[in-house]
Amino acid sequence: MTKKAFKIIDEAMPFKGFFNVKTYTLQHTLYAGGWSQPIQREVFHRGNCVGILLYDAKLDEVVIIEQFRAGAVLTENQEDAWLLEIVAGAMEDDETAEEVARREALEEAGCEVEEIIKINEFFTSPGGTSECLKLFCGRVDASQIGGIHGLDHEDEDIAVSTMKFDEVWNLLQQGRIVSAIPIIAIQWLYINRDELRQRWA
Repeated sequence: MTKKAFKIIDEAMPFKGFFNVKTYTLQHTLYAGGWSQPIQREVFHRGNCVGILLYDAKLDEVVIIEQFRAGAVLTENQEDAWLLEIVAGAMEDDETAEEVARREALEEAGCEVEEIIKINEFFTSPGGTSECLKLFCGRVDASQIGGIHGLDHEDEDIAVSTMKFDEVWNLLQQGRIVSAIPIIAIQWLYINRDELRQRWA
């Protein structure tokens, strides 16, 4: 392959709702040279999103939220459709990623973020969705955080709690945290926790 390239031959939107699905007919260059045959792929569009791991370095506590997720309804145990996650939300056209992180922290967990650092930016599942997520860690005071939060007009019903980092890490190792975004965030904190506690505590 001398140059990586692709061309969109046709696109359509067979479904438009809370989320959108587009069907693309496209071709791309091959490693052995030349072009692929025309292929058809459906891509799920939900816009780009932001996630933020809320962490109190003084207390060594992480803010964990739990909520029902429609994508997990095929699990054998119905209770497994309620996932342990971190705060996250979709970006609007007129917002920066940091503004979204602060807004979602207030809406979903009822807490003010004191300082933000960027963890990474990545596609969540590029084989089928266009979503790209910016992931942050935010410094918070976890001493008064907890309860039930979320926006009624978005049908959010979110249980918020704080946990010592060691407890969160154990939940991850036990397979109790199964959503990719919090797994990535918690593993990042495991690597950077000592440095972060020196900086924030």
